[in-house]
Amino acid sequence: MTSRAVTATSPGTELGDLLRQWRGRRGKSQSELSLDTGISQRHISFVESGKSAPSRDTLIVMAEALDVPLRDRNALLLAAGYAPLYSDRGWDAAEMDGLKRAIQRMLQQHEPYPAVVMDRYWNVLMANEAAPRFFGAFIDMSARPAPRNLLHLMFDPQGMRPFLEGWDSLARGLVQRVHRESIGRVVDGRTRELLAVLMAYPDVRPEWRNAATADISPLSPVIGYRFRWRGATLNYFSMVTTVGSPAAVAAQELRIECMFPSDDATERRHLQLLESSRDRVL
Repeated sequence: MTSRAVTATSPGTELGDLLRQWRGRRGKSQSELSLDTGISQRHISFVESGKSAPSRDTLIVMAEALDVPLRDRNALLLAAGYAPLYSDRGWDAAEMDGLKRAIQRMLQQHEPYPAVVMDRYWNVLMANEAAPRFFGAFIDMSARPAPRNLLHLMFDPQGMRPFLEGWDSLARGLVQRVHRESIGRVVDGRTRELLAVLMAYPDVRPEWRNAATADISPLSPVIGYRFRWRGATLNYFSMVTTVGSPAAVAAQELRIECMFPSDDATERRHLQLLESSRDRVL
């Protein structure tokens, strides 16, 4: 293995600290990172100690091997003295228009079943027509200001919680999902704040806070929901899609969640449910 090119200036300790943190989060030693990247362990050691400055390409190779999210890759680049490489403009930026049009078509094609687009903190950014009509059949959605947060909607006793069968198990699973689906599998400060607010809702058990040790059923590729509506149980499953190979921070942090009826009876009742909320103000 050979070391990649090294710039003439030496990076500060901030870069070394960040790289060590990411190695620790991924459970990789310098030797393992060297094997993954083809960069010599000696060079990695020198970068972390501040004795050497990596080229931008070298830094990106290490970031990819450590599965560092785009937002945090920009932080690594800044710490090394480079300009950010990945756009950090918001969801409303013009450069997102093409992606938004594609997602909008995806949402439309999922009618008449609910589909929403959320940011990394579970705030709903877009939805198809079926989504507010579905939730509006249970609660007054106009009383919940935008951006609506899907987790609050499920945990709030004034929200969907009274209509969910097996809420206890679902809520524990949602806490686990917050941990599992956090960007780069790292729970940042705002996510911790979100979890703290969720844990403050009534009847939420303190032990759910630690999703790694909570007694939660094994992970499933789909998420199940059971809603009570007019004396019947409606069964749905949900699947989550992310943007493949994103080049912008906002794109990487999007999640598209689509609900599907789990059985024929739910499929029939679902259309009745949507009709019941057609005239409501959402």
